[in-house]
Amino acid sequence: MVKRILVPVDGSPQSAEAIRFVTDEWPDADVVLLSVIDPVDTGYTGSAFPSGAEEWYERARREAETRLTELAEEVGVDAERVVVAGRPAASIVEVAQDVDHVVMGSHGRTGVSRVVLGSVAEAVVRRSPVPVTIVR
Repeated sequence: MVKRILVPVDGSPQSAEAIRFVTDEWPDADVVLLSVIDPVDTGYTGSAFPSGAEEWYERARREAETRLTELAEEVGVDAERVVVAGRPAASIVEVAQDVDHVVMGSHGRTGVSRVVLGSVAEAVVRRSPVPVTIVR
């Protein structure tokens, strides 16, 4: 039985579709909306934030929290909201340790664009400790 569902949110229409899918399929489940702040967006590729990045992180965190709140209200779901910093796929898999299912949107990239840009959804499917549903 699915009691707690994780929905990673990246601000795309696919994320909103994933939330709608969850509310239609599992109306009684607890929903956890996750936003991942990727430190690579700062231009830094290490495992921690560089000195002076605290302001960038705080701004990104506030924006992520606002985005999650607005999306939950738009879709009409009462959801827990979680914001973490890290690589998207690894962070999603880590948070998935505490849920029964992951439902995420996919941009549906194929061919060279998927190879060059990578696929967070594919990485999550391969490493998730719980079942994953991809919504396009």
